[in-house]
Amino acid sequence: MVEPVRFPDIELYRGWGEPLRTECDIRGLELTQGALPAGLEGTLYRVGADRQYPSGREDDIFIDGEGMIHMFRFGNNQVDYRSRWVQTERYKHQKAAQRGLFGRYRNRYTNDPSVAGVHMGAGNTTALFHAGRLYALKEDDLPYRMDPDTLDTLQRDDIDGAITATSFTAHPKVDPVTNELLAFSYQARGDATRDIAFYVFGSDRKLINEVWFEMPYAACVHDFAITDEWAVFPFFPLITDLDVVKAGGPYYQWHPDQQVHIALVPRYGTAEGIRWFKGPAASAGHMMNAFREGSKVHLDVCLYEGNCFPFFPTPQGEVTAPVPPFLTRLTVDLQDPQAGIGKRRLFPIPCEMPRTDDRYQGHAYRNGFVISGRAPDGSSGITRIDVTTGVSDAWMPGPGDSVQEAQFVPRNIDSPEGDGWIVLLVCRVSRMRSDLVVLDATQLAAGPVATFRIPVRVRATFHGMWVSQATLDSGLFEARRLDSLQRTGR
Repeated sequence: MVEPVRFPDIELYRGWGEPLRTECDIRGLELTQGALPAGLEGTLYRVGADRQYPSGREDDIFIDGEGMIHMFRFGNNQVDYRSRWVQTERYKHQKAAQRGLFGRYRNRYTNDPSVAGVHMGAGNTTALFHAGRLYALKEDDLPYRMDPDTLDTLQRDDIDGAITATSFTAHPKVDPVTNELLAFSYQARGDATRDIAFYVFGSDRKLINEVWFEMPYAACVHDFAITDEWAVFPFFPLITDLDVVKAGGPYYQWHPDQQVHIALVPRYGTAEGIRWFKGPAASAGHMMNAFREGSKVHLDVCLYEGNCFPFFPTPQGEVTAPVPPFLTRLTVDLQDPQAGIGKRRLFPIPCEMPRTDDRYQGHAYRNGFVISGRAPDGSSGITRIDVTTGVSDAWMPGPGDSVQEAQFVPRNIDSPEGDGWIVLLVCRVSRMRSDLVVLDATQLAAGPVATFRIPVRVRATFHGMWVSQATLDSGLFEARRLDSLQRTGR
């Protein structure tokens, strides 16, 4: 006899956050406004967290929960929608037990004894398509390979044996020119270890380079960035203390007395070639982009002048006040490492979930797309920022409604940077359902060129990617032609 399913009555699970727990298939979403742009054919994959069963804890946080992968397939003048659970080891054990078995976020010492030794990864953070394979990712486990058409879970995957670390990042980068996959593992030999493993895979999934090195502390390294020559790793002082974890405490603690460290790791070199830089304490979850300019390397991030995750306290147990994130350029100079980390704010309005025209990842760029304008009623919109001039353009979906992370789709492979479409999920909170909208990326304020009604609530998706039909067919991303600015690394 199992206990009835009861979720705790906490703010996290009220309203829009109420667990949905539903897989869905809809052939042909209803077009309620505009028309689907000609030539927009492919698939938007998104991944987020939902709750299969309650954990039994009052301190659940929004980044926990089982993975749900979502697919929006564009073609034949329609959009189809499908969602499926990512059937991880964690998911399968709970399904068999008909109850929650996993405790505090990433803390294996708070789990039910029946799942001792079971991987805790939930596959709930992002979708990756590379070399013909689709993966669901969560940074404390290996990738889960998914069927790109059915979304069936195929296997826990170490990329043909190449991943020797215990986990794999939820923010890999696919180089838009070489089709290489750049990725990493942090705490790569287990909880609270200082090891980082950096990987470069070719377009055939074969391992090109592997670099192991140590962090200054056992940090949370949620994201990184790339240039044509470097992998850029920022280390912020959200630190794991294994004794605290073993005592049932939080997996990370905020250490405002520690410095930020940035490591430039050579893409095709060794650990001996790593360059290090230091600066005052701050934090960030997400990188917009990085690029070289002469001897300088610029890293554009949504920077918090404090703790980006206030639900992770200080070692003294203090809960820090929330601080807003601002799009900020961090700059290091290879010719003057003693200068530390330069800092310049690029946009005056708080924003998060930064994205670019992915064809320009690792290269000089101008256009970024962020969630901004968050209001007391929970509403938010999508903003395009020219990082060179600071000029912006925005669209808001309406009072009380909010948007999820934007996805840029180029009009064609060689169209100018930022010339294309934004595909965006809108949370129609008052109606407890979602919309899928397509906006012209060059004129967001003009509003959607097409709106599709989703009759269910796409509760939360964190990250994802667009895969064109040509890429789905070939397994390779189409490479654009580099312009002279990017060939010179300026």
